[in-house]
Amino acid sequence: MSVRALHFVVPGGSVRPGFLDAVRALPGVELELSESWQGMAPAEVADRMRGCEILLASRAPAVPDELAREPGRLKYICYLHGTMRGRIGLPIVRSGIRVTNWGDACGRGLAEGSLTLLLAVFKDLPRRIMAVRSGAGRGIVSRGQSLAGLNVGVYGFGFAGREFVRLLAPFGAHIRVYDPYAAEVPDGCTRVGSLRELFAASQAVVIHAGLTDETAGSVSRVLLAMLPDQGMVINTARGAIVDQAALFDELRAGRLRAGLDVLWPDDLPADHEARQWENLVWTCHEFLGENWPNEKGEEFPGAQQVHLDNIRAFIEGRPMQFVIDEVRYSRMT
Repeated sequence: MSVRALHFVVPGGSVRPGFLDAVRALPGVELELSESWQGMAPAEVADRMRGCEILLASRAPAVPDELAREPGRLKYICYLHGTMRGRIGLPIVRSGIRVTNWGDACGRGLAEGSLTLLLAVFKDLPRRIMAVRSGAGRGIVSRGQSLAGLNVGVYGFGFAGREFVRLLAPFGAHIRVYDPYAAEVPDGCTRVGSLRELFAASQAVVIHAGLTDETAGSVSRVLLAMLPDQGMVINTARGAIVDQAALFDELRAGRLRAGLDVLWPDDLPADHEARQWENLVWTCHEFLGENWPNEKGEEFPGAQQVHLDNIRAFIEGRPMQFVIDEVRYSRMT
């Protein structure tokens, strides 16, 4: 007996074609692609979703809340990204429809990105590169010689935050963690009770919190002022967590340094002055990259492998990874 799966194709592509071929090749899966759904009425989109057992949901179209009351055949939504706010509502999560996302598949890449940015900013690589290109290069003295003994504050201890701490620990930094929802922190880390305590004790703060009403703008001008001269802010989470105007004021004045993969809004005009600042590394929210092909020639990122594993588990009646419940949804970026 086959299980019907449905995917609404987003113009420009939201997944690799090879991934959809891999889904179609799974035993017991009958995959249908809807490529002209943009002209459908909302009721027709909802009816098509009710007609499948598995919905491979992307950033469009949104899943109507009414499916929580009348799901039809729909039993499982495999959301092909991370955050789902605005695409899948809490009523769906509370219903009997199971929902998964890519879970911690991007956590390691984000953690490696944070460590890369921390090292680049700590060693003043932008200043050194620009100096060499201008014909100089000597005479630049960075604040701090080694990560050993550096006071690093980690804001957020979810998938990526935990992986970052694991990567950083061998360098010998003094690591403090702030996350009121984390059950525990590893040996060798100090847990602090507030963001004020974290910033007051840190020379570098690395942000791995999710973006929620609670965290939006939480890295404020007051907190940034607590960092020492030449202190560092590293953010691979969400730009809106930081008061960007306040951070840019600190960077413009040359008092702080920053490594940012994300901004809010998540771009800068082509002529923005921040593009020329020697104390800023900005990586344009494209730091994860793509996997090398595996031994089969497949180039699936870890996230898509999580989706394939979960679809197999659903078909075979086994437990799935990263099932979204109300608590996880409420803390989701």
